[in-house]
Amino acid sequence: MANKQSNENKEKKTNTEHANKEENTSVKPNYKDNVDWLRSELGVSKSFDMLHLDLFYAGRDMSLFTIDGMTKDKITHFLMELLAGLEEEDLANHPLERLVRTYLPYIEVSTETSLDKVAFWVLSGASALVVDGLDKVIIIDARTYPVRGPKEPDVERVVRGPRDGFVETIVFNTALIRRRVRDPSLRMEYMSVARRSKTDICVCYIEDIVNPNIVETIKKNVSQIDTDGLPMGEKTIEEFIGGRHFNPYPTVRYTERPDTAAVHLYEGRVIVIVDGTPVALIAPSTYWNQLQHAEEFRHKPITGCYLRMIRYLCVWASIFMLPIWYLLASHPGFAGGAAFIEIDKQLDMPLVGQILLIEFGIDALRMATVHTPSAMGSALGLVSAIVIGQIAIQAGLFAKEVILYMSVAAIGTFATPMYEVSLANRLARVGLILLAVLFGLPGFIAGVLVFTIYLTSLKSFYMPYLWPFIPFDPSAMKDVLFRIPKPLNNRRPKALYPKDPDK
Repeated sequence: MANKQSNENKEKKTNTEHANKEENTSVKPNYKDNVDWLRSELGVSKSFDMLHLDLFYAGRDMSLFTIDGMTKDKITHFLMELLAGLEEEDLANHPLERLVRTYLPYIEVSTETSLDKVAFWVLSGASALVVDGLDKVIIIDARTYPVRGPKEPDVERVVRGPRDGFVETIVFNTALIRRRVRDPSLRMEYMSVARRSKTDICVCYIEDIVNPNIVETIKKNVSQIDTDGLPMGEKTIEEFIGGRHFNPYPTVRYTERPDTAAVHLYEGRVIVIVDGTPVALIAPSTYWNQLQHAEEFRHKPITGCYLRMIRYLCVWASIFMLPIWYLLASHPGFAGGAAFIEIDKQLDMPLVGQILLIEFGIDALRMATVHTPSAMGSALGLVSAIVIGQIAIQAGLFAKEVILYMSVAAIGTFATPMYEVSLANRLARVGLILLAVLFGLPGFIAGVLVFTIYLTSLKSFYMPYLWPFIPFDPSAMKDVLFRIPKPLNNRRPKALYPKDPDK
């Protein structure tokens, strides 16, 4: 009861402070006071790119605040030419209404009564027009940002399919989704997050399909983000709304493809788009959802099913092959005399040391490739794989069998569609190897059991992470294992509890 009362008092105090702040920053009756407040708040004299233009149109003093490089110059010049042609009598009656509805012919024109919000809009790239004698500030949203072309993302390439991808500008990304989802119930809700960065965020969903509880939960979690800024974009958002900060497995799915985002919208999921990053978040998401790829749906169903089976085998091999091979190789009786499992030449370095050294070496090579210019990346891979690997085998540092099975595990890692899942699977693989080394077969079995229980305990916005395997749903599990033809796949995932379950 005491905690509840304390929270209520804190909320009342916050609301009172917010009301006082709005009252203190409301537009003043005096024109000069408004201009001086905005000049001080925006740091006009301290930042070279913060522009303040003193204007005089229609017998009135006006001030235009904008940021150089974030405003469409042609639109601004056009509007200033129109204002320059006004006479004093044009603004004699109802000047605010005439300016907004008649003399500023632009689509995105609004008014603000709070100077604090005016400063926010200017810092976001819009222009603010302060007019003497008006109790509101006119906001002209003629923003423009430096942007690259929407080319196909490198991580989610397909053989056939669209070649466009998300970019760093939120408006462009919402337009790419709108192009594919022409549903009147598609909602794009705007939110501003972080105290200092005021990052633009869009929560996107189809209202007639999605479960409203999921939408409210995501919006609530996003609105409660309390930090200075979001320099890492979508990853910072995921850490705030995903929960369980030390969980290596992502509870949301990342995508840079607008067609992938559209598919998940039609299933009843929510898309979170963050300004400044070309990656969108898809929630809720399951482990199996993370293993799907657009390439499977760009082929005939039987071919897509084959590709999915191969991908699943690669994922399981990346997790379990090395620990199982270690158990078989370190206990010759388990192998049954199979030459491709037993090590024919014992080396000075222990087997587990070889495995871990190559494991860490592959991660080091991956990091080196990321930091190497693309023109030199192929050469680095060849040098590392051929020269270093061959010399290490000849020098007796690694056994040939270790190189073979580690290569298979590495292929499975790189075949995992979601990069974050592949890294988490790699940590699980190392953990299983260590348990197999320390406790043998019982340790490996216990590790697999703990690994399964851990994934079962995870939830993505109340959706079980291993659904439909745990809890088991046979019809939904069929859709996970096989690439079902679209005419036969006419039901949305049950675990999402969509308003409209029928596709």
